[in-house]
Amino acid sequence: MSFEALLFDCDGVLVDSESITCGVLRDMLEEKGWQLSLAEGMGHFVGHTVRNRAQLIFEHTGWRLSDDWLEQFYQRRNERLASQIRAVEGVHEVLQQQLLPRYGARMAVASGADRFKVELMLAKVGLLDFFSGRIFSGHEVPRSKPAPDVYLAAAAHLQVDPRRCLVIEDTPVGIAAGVAAGATVWAYCPPGAAAQSLLEAGAVRLLGSMRELHHAAAPA
Repeated sequence: MSFEALLFDCDGVLVDSESITCGVLRDMLEEKGWQLSLAEGMGHFVGHTVRNRAQLIFEHTGWRLSDDWLEQFYQRRNERLASQIRAVEGVHEVLQQQLLPRYGARMAVASGADRFKVELMLAKVGLLDFFSGRIFSGHEVPRSKPAPDVYLAAAAHLQVDPRRCLVIEDTPVGIAAGVAAGATVWAYCPPGAAAQSLLEAGAVRLLGSMRELHHAAAPA
């Protein structure tokens, strides 16, 4: 199958950010009485917004999430991302050499994260120019992932039928969003990732390396 557009998740797909964000979250939840390892924190929160996990946090702390606390979290998260964020290995190479020549401006980012975070990270790792003007946030649509809204918004902006889009994701929640949008979903699944859960969520191909995305640039 050939595709007319590529839609990328950001965290864990373009940038290696999940452990950084969850590390900050773990530290702040420990201050509220919930002790988590980094692996446990990632299991609970990767693929979700913090606000959407408010009930889980309440169940473990007896404390209700507040806007002030979220603002503190965003500030601490952004500071750590700005100093530690790295691109996923192979992303620059495959975008520049394989995908940009074929898709050009028909590539977009559709993230569940807030826009400031997404643009901060992409700018820090030198990826922002690949997606300038084509970044979509789950915070700016009625429903975030696993609902399809952010992917539908990206496809509509590109004027491409979602069924002709290839989505690149790394979590079951994000894969469910891409499938619900009607897109084909490939999952970035580096060594150690839970491959079976990605396939069960609806991914039709696993990418052990982002360099394998060159298959998406094969002639139609």
